[in-house]
Amino acid sequence: MTPRLADLFSLHGRLAVVTGGNGGLGLAMARALRDAGATLLVTGQDADKNAAVSGEFDVRPLDVTDAAAVARLFDDIGRDHGVGILVNNAGIYLDDPVSEGDLSAWERMIDVNLTGSLRCARAAARHMRAAGSGKIINVGSVYSAFGHPRSAGYAATKAGVVGMTRSLAAELGPYGIQANAVLPGWFPTAINGALPQLPRGEEIRRRTPVGRWGQDADLAGITVFLASRASDFVTGAAIPLDGGYMISDRFIDEGPQ
Repeated sequence: MTPRLADLFSLHGRLAVVTGGNGGLGLAMARALRDAGATLLVTGQDADKNAAVSGEFDVRPLDVTDAAAVARLFDDIGRDHGVGILVNNAGIYLDDPVSEGDLSAWERMIDVNLTGSLRCARAAARHMRAAGSGKIINVGSVYSAFGHPRSAGYAATKAGVVGMTRSLAAELGPYGIQANAVLPGWFPTAINGALPQLPRGEEIRRRTPVGRWGQDADLAGITVFLASRASDFVTGAAIPLDGGYMISDRFIDEGPQ
C-alpha cells in the first residue's frame, strides 16, 4: 500500500544530529527537523551559542576535528537512541588569498569542513548500518561549483563535500542509507556580516532570479525532504538552494539580451 504523503515526510521517532546546529543555517535546519517530529541533538563549539539554544535542544559541545570526541559522541547517542539522521553542517570560512600567508588556513578548513564531515559521517554510518537505514545531509555551498577569489581552501573543501557525498551514497546505499548534499546560496549569516546591506550584497540580489537573499524558512523543505522517507530513492545528489544564483549569468533586471 502506498504510504500517505504525511507519513512519508514525518520524522517522528527519528533522532537527528546537526553539527554546528547552534546558530546560522544549522539552527534553521535543526528547527525544521524538530518541527517535522524528529528528536534533536545539536553540537557546537561556541559555549555562548550553545547556551542560547539549550532551551530548545539537547546541545553537546563538539569539535569535529577531534576524532576521539566525535567517536565518543556518536557511540553514546547511538547506543542509547540510534542515529537516524545526520546533518553535517559544521564549517568555517577563512580569508586566505593564494599569494599571501602560509597553509595554516587551508589546513584548518580542510580539517573542519571536509575531514570533520567525514569523521561524523563515518561515526554515524556505523549505527545507521546496524539499523538498516539512515540519512546523511552534507552542507556544501554555491562555492562547491565556483572558485572563490580569496579562499581556495573554502572552495576546495565545499567542492570536496560533493565528491564525498557521492562516495558515501555509492558505498552506503546497499545498507539503506542515503547521502545527499545541499548547496546553499547567499543567506544572511555571521560569516556574511553586513554584506547584504553593501553594494556587493545588492549585486548578489540582482544576480539571483528570485530577486532576494535566502531566508531561514527556505531551508525547511529541502532539509525535511532529504531527512525523510520521501527521499528514499534520492542519493548522491547535490541540490542547489540558491534562488537560481548558480544558473544566472546576468542581473535579473537587465532584461533579455
